[in-house]
Amino acid sequence: MTRVPPWSFAVLAMFSVQLGSALSVGLIDEVGAGGTAWLRLSMGAIVFLLIARPRLAAIRRADVVPLLALGVATGLMTVFFLAALERIPLGTAVAIEFLGPLTVAAVRSGGRRALVWPIVALAGVVLLTEPWLGEIDPLGVLFAALAGIGWGAYIYFTQTIGDRFDGIQGLALTIPVAALTAAVVGVPQAWGQIDITVLLTALGLALLLPVLPFALEMLALRRMTHTAFGTLMAVEPAIGLVLGLLILAQSPSAVQVVGIVIVVLAGAAAQRGGRREAADARTPARLPAAPGRRGRRAPCAAR
Repeated sequence: MTRVPPWSFAVLAMFSVQLGSALSVGLIDEVGAGGTAWLRLSMGAIVFLLIARPRLAAIRRADVVPLLALGVATGLMTVFFLAALERIPLGTAVAIEFLGPLTVAAVRSGGRRALVWPIVALAGVVLLTEPWLGEIDPLGVLFAALAGIGWGAYIYFTQTIGDRFDGIQGLALTIPVAALTAAVVGVPQAWGQIDITVLLTALGLALLLPVLPFALEMLALRRMTHTAFGTLMAVEPAIGLVLGLLILAQSPSAVQVVGIVIVVLAGAAAQRGGRREAADARTPARLPAAPGRRGRRAPCAAR
């Protein structure tokens, strides 16, 4: 395992997240975006609870609000992102959502010049949506933007939870809260449409996102700095664009390809101000405070 370059784990994690997102479109057609979010998060919660078996006694009173906030942010992020996928292409949705963690990374860099990168990325998003053609779906863009805000909140609260719990314990405590949050809209949408096929599909999607990406990202983070990890994760919108083309037959125009390239470059540049001391390989990795995705970004625990 030590001979495998750490960046390959990060790339596989991104691929798993975007593959899970692309394949979720079929389930969305059956049980709706909210229903898909609820079922996928519920299956992910079951898996994490079985693996981690978190001790509730370890939760301090001061941990309750951050745990609930992170779970709610994760649930809303997932619901809004899948709602966006109903209306706009995968690559576009990922790029718009990416504005959230990119802005957080720029703000955390501590330099004013870094704040230019979210603006540059926004220019790329404009090229992606091509509003001058009059074919933009405003509601889809709004849902993706709300998912981006959720992703930004996810990163903020992940830092607090990461200081208290190791990665898998944190997810085992917050993903059930995320599932309950998504249940508010998910249960009414999915009720009456659930059968064994739907449940097995949701389980498979949960393994793709968040279970497998989390494991891969943890392997990567044991041998990568958060800055290098965050820079690499900037490629995720491009992966979403490619999988949208291959799986969902969503063909981008030349202008949209340029837009994606701009978003990716802005995302990579925004990470340059990050700092992290090299971690000892023997120290268990914790939930990272830097954007990573999906479980999307921090690990993509939900998208």
